[in-house]
Amino acid sequence: MNETVRIVFGLLGGLAIFLYGMNLMSDSLQKVAGEKMRTILGLLTKNPFLGVLSGALVTAVLQSSSATTVMAIGFVSAGLMKLPQAISIIFGANIGTTITAQLIAFKLSDYIYIIIFVGFALYFFTKREKIKFVGATIFGFGLLFDGIEIMGSVMKPLASSPVFSNLIEQVTNVPVLGILVGAGMTLVVQSSSATIAVLQNVASTAGPDGVHSVIGLAGALPVLIGDNIGTTITAVLASIGQSINAKRTAAAHCIFNISGAFIFIWILHPYAKLIQWISPHGPEVEVISRQIANAHTLFNITMTLIWTPLIFLMVKIVMKLMPAKDGETAIPMSMPRYLDKKMLRQPVAAIELASNETARVTGLIRDMLKKLAECKPKEMREVCGEISYTSAQVITLNNQIQDYLSALLSAGNVAEKQADRVTGMVFIIDALTRVSDHLGMVSKNIYEVQGDKDKYSKIAIGNIHDFAEKLVTIYTACIEALTGDQAVDLMAIERQRADIFDFKDDMFKAHIKRVHKGKCEAQLTASFGELLQNLDYIGSCCIDLADLVEEQHTIKMDLKNDAKPEPAPAV
Repeated sequence: MNETVRIVFGLLGGLAIFLYGMNLMSDSLQKVAGEKMRTILGLLTKNPFLGVLSGALVTAVLQSSSATTVMAIGFVSAGLMKLPQAISIIFGANIGTTITAQLIAFKLSDYIYIIIFVGFALYFFTKREKIKFVGATIFGFGLLFDGIEIMGSVMKPLASSPVFSNLIEQVTNVPVLGILVGAGMTLVVQSSSATIAVLQNVASTAGPDGVHSVIGLAGALPVLIGDNIGTTITAVLASIGQSINAKRTAAAHCIFNISGAFIFIWILHPYAKLIQWISPHGPEVEVISRQIANAHTLFNITMTLIWTPLIFLMVKIVMKLMPAKDGETAIPMSMPRYLDKKMLRQPVAAIELASNETARVTGLIRDMLKKLAECKPKEMREVCGEISYTSAQVITLNNQIQDYLSALLSAGNVAEKQADRVTGMVFIIDALTRVSDHLGMVSKNIYEVQGDKDKYSKIAIGNIHDFAEKLVTIYTACIEALTGDQAVDLMAIERQRADIFDFKDDMFKAHIKRVHKGKCEAQLTASFGELLQNLDYIGSCCIDLADLVEEQHTIKMDLKNDAKPEPAPAV
């Protein structure tokens, strides 16, 4: 095989193994630390320093700043996180991602195949899920280094190539060219960790004297800075089609890295001297990989220290660059406010988004029940028209939540506990859909009857109000248990359900007596009986919700939803 072709395919093959190993390690780490990730996400507060810490920790766990960036943009787009919070998370992610370069700098060539075998053995020969994920993490870690080793071995002949030497000389002498090369590589590969790994391999290749690097630290630094600029494309792509705040978050990520490039491009040689001073000493080809890792870490820590106290200024800049457009339309009630398909590869974040969307549904249903219980008799028909509309919208929304949860399960990257939680949410959504469906039939019944010549009597309307009040009580107890605000008292809910059942029978018997006395229309008996049956079915659905809570299926949220009730147009 031609030497050039062999080198090209060796580089591509090594890069492919590296990226596969990194993705496998990231996915497995998410499964191992999935529930702990929720605790880390719970650190998100208005304090920007805690936001930076959260971003760094999450990225260190996921081994992917892209995953953390996509997560932050998804949360800010859904309104679960304010813009300053999201920006601080991304600052922290830039620090967390430097861990990968630090790991790569370790010389593990003698242990690669041992690591791969241990990881494979743990994954293949054990049945416990958590140990299998630990094995997959170790296996991915080994593959990552195997990819690096392959790239390093095929690069050695390049040191004697005049073409390669001339190219390296140009990059070394023209820092701007190095920045463009680094940015271009990351734009293509979509992984700054991968391009920095390639850079560490190139720099670790000895020149003609066998001691010094073919590129040197001063030549590697501009490429490293370019890698940091190129990684912002992930945030830009994630913000496409998202809210204005999501686009502002992506813009802040770009400003962070580009401003760093402008600062460090003027101090390259002093910066290289500083990195050499704080890094291990020895032959350049032996220590330059660690020097690049340290330069990457110090660059991001420095820029984070500069920008974190100035987050308020960053917010003003991105808001000035991307002002809110006049006349932006509100999200329709039937459209998800929190779900983001880009999050499906990050199950922890996707589950939290689905939790908040489900909580939104519980609030919409509670508002419908309260309207039915509290509206005045003269407003009954108009209110039922609104409830009928809202019910249809909620059912459409529920179908989309079900599809999202199914897609999350089919993505195949959820751990067993996470899968149980998602399955429980599917059951919860099913019960909420039935509540909304029966409520829609009740409101449609009242809307149609009250529009005819023969209407329900004032006494019947009063009974409907009383029935709805009982449903508000039992439903509220259920959803407070679902969202973790209080423990479920299944016995109390069952007593309330029995009371509702007796109340339905009493109401129907009272209606028959009124018909006998001529106080209610006889032709409305079937319609009134159907209305009462649907109200009773709502009580049964509440029992189903309580049973789900008893089985540990809840929608507890780390990121609380405090959205206001949404208005519904009258029919």
